[in-house]
Amino acid sequence: MSFGAAGGSIPMASKEPPERGSFPLDHFGECTYVMREYLECIKTNRSQQQECRPLAKKYLQCRMDTGLFGQDDMRNLGFTDEEAERSDPSKQ
Repeated sequence: MSFGAAGGSIPMASKEPPERGSFPLDHFGECTYVMREYLECIKTNRSQQQECRPLAKKYLQCRMDTGLFGQDDMRNLGFTDEEAERSDPSKQ
């Protein structure tokens, strides 16, 4: 008995590279602590994920600082200046 597409062929999905290029694994665990904080936040705030955006930003910044992600402006990654001011109390 055969499963899948007719003739046994596998349909080919178009393969496109990620929009931001490669995203290397954090083999040395340099940003693991932030990742765990973020995942815990997501778990506890399922209905209000907006609460976790500062941790997402902190995680991306950690990856940029350690060379695991290309340097980019946070606005290009979906974070506004207002969010930056709210997540950094020293700017208020």
